Amino acid sequence: MSTAKFTGSMHSTIVMLFRNIDPAGGGIGQQAVYSFAGAGARAIIRADINEENAQKAAETARKYATHPEFRTLIIGVDVADAESVQKMIDVTVKESGRIDYAVNGAGIDHLSNEPFAEASIEDFDKVMSVNIKGLTLSVRAEINAMLAQETREITSRSDERDIGRGVILNVGSANLYAGLPAKMAYTVSKHAVMGLTKMAALDHAADGIRINAVCPTWVHTPMVEEECKRNPTVMQMVEAIVPLKRMAEPEEIADVIVFLCSPSASYVTGTGIIIDAGVTLTVHMH
Repeated sequence: MSTAKFTGSMHSTIVMLFRNIDPAGGGIGQQAVYSFAGAGARAIIRADINEENAQKAAETARKYATHPEFRTLIIGVDVADAESVQKMIDVTVKESGRIDYAVNGAGIDHLSNEPFAEASIEDFDKVMSVNIKGLTLSVRAEINAMLAQETREITSRSDERDIGRGVILNVGSANLYAGLPAKMAYTVSKHAVMGLTKMAALDHAADGIRINAVCPTWVHTPMVEEECKRNPTVMQMVEAIVPLKRMAEPEEIADVIVFLCSPSASYVTGTGIIIDAGVTLTVHMH
């Protein structure tokens, strides 16, 4: 088996698949760019339907970068379009030679809050098109690109260790494991993300490709801020049931993403890491 060696926590190309879910520039995707840059990534390829926001994040990332040859590239992509996704992968491989870490964060929520029997099927189709079809197209293309590249090794404390061909990280939510009232399309789509993550990880573990998900609860992102405007009781609920009495900051989720992609998590695959400040530790009485 052909291998390449490296030292350090990060060494590589990262593909960020973020749609226009963080229009104010403060979402998980942007913070993940900064965290990867600070961890020593050589190159970050930011694929986004909103190229202007992606460019701003890339420019800021240079302030945090620790790799002497750090660079960024912005690629426009619509994750619900197979041709657009494949073009993004092809450009990334052409420009950087390989894809070591692929972080898939494209996701939308519908604006309506309706019980299951009244939920809009039109909204359901829109949400599933991005959250599931888009993720499926992205993960398939990323796996195929990784299958064509050599594995890597790291020198550990005891010996040289194979860390595989690449890592795929899907950004989900705690809705992967639980329901959210009046959020049928979003909850169903997030449950499907976990099923997709498990099956892809199972089928390609032997190929040296790790695939995991992060599952945060409430994160202080623009999308959640919009939800708070529509439903002012959200913050009261967070303060009532979250042991830390606050939402997570996007940076806190980004740091977990970097860990799961890094060699430090080389034996972790097919799982969803709940990031909830202890919400699921107990039954919440109303």
